[in-house]
Amino acid sequence: MTERTVQPPVRPRSGRRPLPPLVFLLVLALAAGAVWWTVLREDQERRAEAAEECAAAEEPPPSLDPAAVSVRVFNATDEGGLAQTVADELAARGFTISEVANDPTTREVEGAGEVRHGSPGRDAARFLGVYAPGVSFYPDTRATAVVDLVIGPEFTGVAPPEEVEAALTASEDAPAEC
Repeated sequence: MTERTVQPPVRPRSGRRPLPPLVFLLVLALAAGAVWWTVLREDQERRAEAAEECAAAEEPPPSLDPAAVSVRVFNATDEGGLAQTVADELAARGFTISEVANDPTTREVEGAGEVRHGSPGRDAARFLGVYAPGVSFYPDTRATAVVDLVIGPEFTGVAPPEEVEAALTASEDAPAEC
């Protein structure tokens, strides 16, 4: 007689994976993603704030001798004689005025005006910008250190000597990271 061993019945596999561990892993992955998203967003905000602080605490303009700065004063407004008035004030402060005229370009000047300069005149332009508050800087391709002060419709006048002196002093509250 042959003996047969009886094997227990085998349950058929249903093909399902255990659901609770998968749900746990999915929740864990979502939580990790949310943490990384928050950390990266806060880091970007911190860097943007630091960049704004550094831009606001830009180094003061160089302190130059006004006689070494050659300026052309142009009027881009409808008010006649404004360029001559500003040129006379700058000449009284020691600047070398090389030309006074209406703006020869077709650029639309907004706000207080522009200081146009080439690469060699960058420092002279920043120095002149202290005397003309509110002007913007427009670098061009000129190869000389001559700078142009183009007076815009919102120009209020040449800065008083006290404001000029205060602006030329070094800013000590600049963040160390700049």
